[in-house]
Amino acid sequence: MVKSLKGRSRLILVLGGAASGKSQAALGLAGQVRPRAFVATGQALDREMKVRIERHRATRSPDWETAEVPVNLAKWFDENKYIYHVVVLDCLTLWLSNLKGKRLSDSAISDVMTNLLLAIRATKARVVIVSNELGLGLVPVTKPVRAFRDLAGRINQQVAAEADEVYLTISGLPLRLK
Repeated sequence: MVKSLKGRSRLILVLGGAASGKSQAALGLAGQVRPRAFVATGQALDREMKVRIERHRATRSPDWETAEVPVNLAKWFDENKYIYHVVVLDCLTLWLSNLKGKRLSDSAISDVMTNLLLAIRATKARVVIVSNELGLGLVPVTKPVRAFRDLAGRINQQVAAEADEVYLTISGLPLRLK
């Protein structure tokens, strides 16, 4: 767990399965305070992802500043800690996938997550993190996919332990857990 810096930022975690409405829930929880940023970790590497990214952009009002940050999230928060009052980070699971693509070990990823949480807590912003809850689905057939699911679960637990609020979104309905 991160040495808590509670009192500066407000950290909210929004979990859910694929197409559960978690991104919309996160935008709602972010509120109307400005200036605000939407930090996207997804990369438009294929047509399906391009369509998904465009669909997400269309749901946000134009006053959201969008930053595409596939890997270096802690650096982005450090560089922007005094600019935004609200930041939505969507999504932690894609970020983990991007880190695994860099061939980082699970231990190194946990350290990177700790640094990200410290960078978030150094801001004064309300930060809403979106992440997939992968543990409720089918057990993956292959060992690498099971290992990724388990890593995502551990990282979600790390964020949830530090978060001020945690929500699980099902069918577009956010249920407050913490």
